[in-house]
Amino acid sequence: MTNITNSNFPKDFLWGGALSACQAEGAYDVDGKTLTIPEVMKFNEKNDRKVTKQIRVNWDMIEEARKDPNAGNYPKRRGIDFYHRFREDIALFAEMGFKVFRYSIAWARVFPGGDDAAPNEKALQFYDQVIDECLKHGMEPLITISHFDTPIVLMDKFGGWYNRKLVDLYVKYCEVLFNRYKGKVKYWVTFNEINMSVKASAKTLGIIDYDAPNYEEMLFQGLHHQFVAASRATRLAHEIDPNNQIGSMVAYFTTYPYTCKPEDALQMQQDDQMKNQFYLDVLNKGEYPYYSKTYFKNKGIQLRIEEGDLEGIRAHTADFVGMSYYNSMISSSDTEQLELTAGNVHSVYKNPHLPANEWGWQIDPIGLRYTLNLVYDRYQKPVFILENSSGFYDTLNEDGTVNDPYRIDFLSKHIEQMGLAIADGVEVLGYTMWGPIDMISSGTSEMSKRYGFIYVDQDDYGKGTLRRYRKDSFYWYQNVIRTNGAEL
Repeated sequence: MTNITNSNFPKDFLWGGALSACQAEGAYDVDGKTLTIPEVMKFNEKNDRKVTKQIRVNWDMIEEARKDPNAGNYPKRRGIDFYHRFREDIALFAEMGFKVFRYSIAWARVFPGGDDAAPNEKALQFYDQVIDECLKHGMEPLITISHFDTPIVLMDKFGGWYNRKLVDLYVKYCEVLFNRYKGKVKYWVTFNEINMSVKASAKTLGIIDYDAPNYEEMLFQGLHHQFVAASRATRLAHEIDPNNQIGSMVAYFTTYPYTCKPEDALQMQQDDQMKNQFYLDVLNKGEYPYYSKTYFKNKGIQLRIEEGDLEGIRAHTADFVGMSYYNSMISSSDTEQLELTAGNVHSVYKNPHLPANEWGWQIDPIGLRYTLNLVYDRYQKPVFILENSSGFYDTLNEDGTVNDPYRIDFLSKHIEQMGLAIADGVEVLGYTMWGPIDMISSGTSEMSKRYGFIYVDQDDYGKGTLRRYRKDSFYWYQNVIRTNGAEL
């Protein structure tokens, strides 16, 4: 344990954790809910953990999943049964001392038909209970409105976010949530890791026209519609409740030049621009940056931008910069000699100076401090670390304990660097560690890739009691929160 004499964290710092509905909830067909993209993705036991390969969802997969819901192993349909066990789980989070709990609402529960005239009351009653349970335990609910779970009906009826109709449907969905939870929910995130869209278009945009000659243009058109939707949702949230704080969010792909060659530095700059800054520039600065316009011109991409779109994006920017941070990457003008390893959503080139976890994700705590300074300097808005952690294999001992010093080591080093960034002058609102309880992996649909402080007795095939067990890291994080980061 690292002892820090004086904690750098402000007294009102929001310590907590984050889950998503599509990985934890289960109950995929309960109370009227319809299918989402994660629920048509099977578990692949032959997954190559060292190189990230995105599963390309297609209509054949969707039709197969719809024909026989019991055929195949669709782990995200069962999740960890948070739908029925949320009180138990939230009580465990409260025991650790959470100040905030980030969770997502499933669009396909609230509007199971996509364009329903009225929302599904049974779904809203469930989320009422989740939010009230958080408030009962003194936790701020932080709600992600759309988290990697595009409803299949929106693809069936409209073709996903390529269709501008989704802007109106999303804003209608937001209006229901903002009114329903006025005075209860203050913190909101419009779209989870919005920059994943180019690499994971199915779950973020509902666009699977991979062979279309204008496929990339379709992706950026869908993104434009999400930018418009985010600006309209931000305006609406502030109108309904001026206390609302609306955040943007990216998965920040921190990158370094492989060498000090100017060519590598230039490649790093270009990678940073189109993997990270483009999305944050639009959502936080309120304008399409010059380099994105050059990229579109060089690629022959022509966006359909309607009257008022750019003015709305400019007038209604995010209140805080949300980001996930898992690993860093390197950029080089000559990649022939570089080795690929796994990363978040897409493979990255291996940094010889960094260790990696069992899935090949490189571990870079100092990169978090570097990234926080970079982001805060660029946008001058509070930053919220909405996800940070690493997947590990855990062993449940016969006495019900789990010894996970590797998780404590990973998180303590990252939290230390976050504290140093705060000492640098960066305004950080809070830290919602990803996956405080084990759940289904987003990328690989594994259960054995575990993130949590709480062990869930379930394997990759859904076998187990679903009983919850506190890991050693549970008590460690409890103490981190109790001491406000002074003891790591």
